[in-house]
Amino acid sequence: MENSGSYETNIEIINNEKGIVLKSAIKYFSVFLFVNLIFSTNLFAGNLSSSGEKSDSLKLLEKYSLFSEYFKNKDYASALPFGWEVLEMDPAKFSKWIYYKMEKSLWYIHDSTDVTPEEQKSLEDTTNYLYDLAIQYYPADKSYFESQKAFIMESWLHKPDEDVIKEYEQAIADNKNLSPYYYDRLGELYIKDATPENDYKEKAIDLYTYLQDREPDNDQWPLMLEQLVENIDQLVEIAKNRWLKDKDNPEKAWKLAQVAMKAGDYNTAIEALEFLISKAPETLNYWNQIASAYQKSGNLKKAEEAYLKLIELEPKTPEHYLNLGIVYGDEGKYALARKYYQKASEVKGGWGLAIYYEGYLYEKAARGCTFDFQSKLVYQLAVDTYRQAKKVDPGLQQAQERINALSTSVPTQEDYFFRGYKSGDSVPITGDCFGWIGSKSVTVP
Repeated sequence: MENSGSYETNIEIINNEKGIVLKSAIKYFSVFLFVNLIFSTNLFAGNLSSSGEKSDSLKLLEKYSLFSEYFKNKDYASALPFGWEVLEMDPAKFSKWIYYKMEKSLWYIHDSTDVTPEEQKSLEDTTNYLYDLAIQYYPADKSYFESQKAFIMESWLHKPDEDVIKEYEQAIADNKNLSPYYYDRLGELYIKDATPENDYKEKAIDLYTYLQDREPDNDQWPLMLEQLVENIDQLVEIAKNRWLKDKDNPEKAWKLAQVAMKAGDYNTAIEALEFLISKAPETLNYWNQIASAYQKSGNLKKAEEAYLKLIELEPKTPEHYLNLGIVYGDEGKYALARKYYQKASEVKGGWGLAIYYEGYLYEKAARGCTFDFQSKLVYQLAVDTYRQAKKVDPGLQQAQERINALSTSVPTQEDYFFRGYKSGDSVPITGDCFGWIGSKSVTVP
């Protein structure tokens, strides 16, 4: 500490999602300037609206230049009085820059270890007033200042929760892409103040459902939702009621479809998705979801139609062909299923998973017929196909698992010998049960 009456504060300001964090740097402030700052800011706060006098533009520029120079040199205590003068003369002229700089200066001094509780309280009221000005005169970023105001109302000023909630809600209404931090602050207040008489719990559920959709990889939001409801069926019920009250709202229908899919309530999901497709018939997300919902609910004909539509919309996406093949396989249409598995592999330039599914078709067909030499040949065809899938994709563990599982179902050397086949011979697959396989054959090992 110097003998001149100055004091030292070790503070640096860093902006982040959760507001302004203050960390170390060295700067000296004059006690005299600080006392003048408190006096000037309070005096200005009381007199700004009553002053109708306009300053000369040159004088305004001069004051702003002085403010900027002190600010650039991190002499925030000296900068602030000039900043208030600029705002008193014209609160809109330099709004693109001055409000952020004034905010930084006030936060810097507010968190100084040398600030008395009385001075800190004065700075808190003044900062709140600054945000009111910024919201009025710099609407381009008013949601930021609204969210910051809500934060200090909550953290510094300890305003009633109802007032803080309104301020956070307004900030989010003005900018839906606001930092998730402020959403979470609002959500915590909803949870804290939820009662049977208000709708805060429902609002909290909506809020965390939105955050879960916005940040699907963030595990925090599903955990918050789990704490709010007894089970996922309750989420479905809430989402459905919200949509039924506003049936033409596609956003609410989409939220219902998503939560219903997660809950395994496919009929409810289908209802919402059919509505969405009627409004936007070319939207891929809707078709992907409804195809899956039809398939999982057992409505295979509808699933088939949905996957064909997806192929029409995205002919170069191999997953659509694979999924359609699975549907045909479940319907017992093995020849069609194989056709689409092979197409999926072709579109992808070789795809072990699609080849694996073709092998599973052969295995499934063999299981459905009498266990005889022809069935053993089809099991061998399945094993050969699994090996091909594994060759294309060595990491396809399920292919090796099926090969091992079928080791006792394939023909033995004795089976071949007693039928006159020797190593290297090609044995055709025949029989009424396997007509769909066509001209496939098995080579004797």
